Amino acid sequence: MSLLSPQVLAALEAQAIELPSWAFGNSGTRFRVFPTAGTPRDVFEKIADAAEVNRVTALAPSVALHIPWDRVDDYDALRRHAEDLGVTLGTINSNTFQDEDYKFGALTHHDDRIRRKAIDHHLACIDIMDRTGSRDLKIWLAEGSNYPGQTDMRARQDRLHDSLQEIYARLGDAQRLVLEYKFFEPSFYHTDVPDWGTSYAQVAALGDRALVCLDTGHHAPGTNIEFIVMQLLRLGKLGSFDFNSRFYADDDLIVGAADPFQLFRILVEVIRGGGLNNPDVAFMLDQCHNVEAKIPGQIRSVLNVQEMTARALLIDHDALAAAQGANDVLGAQAVFMDAFYTDVRPALAEWRESRGLPTDPMAAYAASGYQERIESERAGGTQAGWGA
Repeated sequence: MSLLSPQVLAALEAQAIELPSWAFGNSGTRFRVFPTAGTPRDVFEKIADAAEVNRVTALAPSVALHIPWDRVDDYDALRRHAEDLGVTLGTINSNTFQDEDYKFGALTHHDDRIRRKAIDHHLACIDIMDRTGSRDLKIWLAEGSNYPGQTDMRARQDRLHDSLQEIYARLGDAQRLVLEYKFFEPSFYHTDVPDWGTSYAQVAALGDRALVCLDTGHHAPGTNIEFIVMQLLRLGKLGSFDFNSRFYADDDLIVGAADPFQLFRILVEVIRGGGLNNPDVAFMLDQCHNVEAKIPGQIRSVLNVQEMTARALLIDHDALAAAQGANDVLGAQAVFMDAFYTDVRPALAEWRESRGLPTDPMAAYAASGYQERIESERAGGTQAGWGA
């Protein structure tokens, strides 16, 4: 246990990673959605599965909802259901990318009727937040164009500002708007919010409770994501993470699967910038489990974040600062890599045991019988997936 100091363990114990409800539904490639046995049929069952992740990890105390996918008649009942299972309802995610009206835009659309519809959807999401106790409204927009000359890009930015301004004005005093960005797909010539700078420009014009959401899969290849993390923390505008992993584009794979060193580097900047266990910087997963089992996929994901956080906390900052101050390039890099290469898994397993948690959460879930039970109990009905 000496590998992880009491200060490191205290930081790890406070860590919380929000789970996305949609990760427990069926998803697939861009061409096919694949069903799997035991998939939830409604949001109540999604929350039950998320609570199972938290039970074996103590890392995932809240669940993000997606509207209209997770719409219910009684949000008070949904909130009680979550609390009975030991979790809370978290971020509310809007959806303006699956309605026929939004083919050429939503919050940026030139048609006032369609733009009004999109704004009203977000106002309805805030009404839901009032019922669920959620703090954050997260907005991702699948808006842009495919061809030069197709649309007026500047006018769309103006309309986006006007739309966001109305939505922001409806927020309660303790609520926030976080604007996600994505450099392409489904728009290929231009995207209305393609990068952190555009998101920052839009939210900075709104106010202090409008911030940027950084999805770790939403960048061009070779992008230095940790630089963006540093800059947004420096500016006080990093509101949340969507953690996932990618090889080529927005693959939505298990975080840390493609490039664990990148995840480490990101977390180093989070810690350095005061973002770890900072209530103003929310950690959330945004992943789809296409070929792997969903609940174990989420367990593996939160454990990957925890492990890389532990490694990042092991950096010898005095030695690093001394090497940097002396322009000792190789010495500084060695200090950095020593922390990355440290195997913290045995120490984390011992620490979990001391807290009454499974030393191996993946094995504990496999032995629990939960998967077999939901496969039996959830036979029949319509499984949740993209759009439901």
